[in-house]
Amino acid sequence: MNFTKDDIIAALKTVFDPEIPVNIWDLGLVYDIDVGDSVLIKMTLTSPTCPMAEEIVRMAKQAAESVAGIGNARVELVWDPPWSYARLSAQARLELDLTEEGW
Repeated sequence: MNFTKDDIIAALKTVFDPEIPVNIWDLGLVYDIDVGDSVLIKMTLTSPTCPMAEEIVRMAKQAAESVAGIGNARVELVWDPPWSYARLSAQARLELDLTEEGW
């Protein structure tokens, strides 16, 4: 294995929800990255009825598989715990103007 979890995170930071101008990592959509013989990414969406669900999952899988040394990645959608604004990174809060006063 010649890649790290940080390499996968960097790749996932290139994936944006088409409706929100923030990457899926900073949105807090990625719950877990399991690196072993293969890569398993557990992630959620801001809503179970997200119309872009298939596209976002596809983009996350492609981004992870773009990391050198990863042959195959699997993305599993999970809904527990539900996503909330508390999962946003500080950078995402700034980009979305959701500072402490704004939310």
